[in-house]
Amino acid sequence: MKPRRPTPLDEVTRRVSGTAAAIIDELYGLEPVYEPVGERGESSRATGFTTEFVSVLCPYCWESYESQVDLSAGSFTYVEDCQVCCQPIELSCAVEEGLLVAVKPERMD
Repeated sequence: MKPRRPTPLDEVTRRVSGTAAAIIDELYGLEPVYEPVGERGESSRATGFTTEFVSVLCPYCWESYESQVDLSAGSFTYVEDCQVCCQPIELSCAVEEGLLVAVKPERMD
């Protein structure tokens, strides 16, 4: 018996049944998705990412909110508004060897 020649439908069926993210993105016309690799608390150097999300406690309203900090330039201080009460907060971040060591929010008044 001769082996059956694959048809275009066979090729599509084979690709649809796969679970590779790149194939699914191509089939459905999707853009690649940013997906962090690594466990929570793992260093940014190990994961290859230079930003980290931190929980900040506002020194004005005492509400907690999430903020993203950039670890690529070392330790830094900057001002951001509280996402709850909109008061300005001076955020000091200590970074050593690409790892976030401390985050200190302070009032600006």
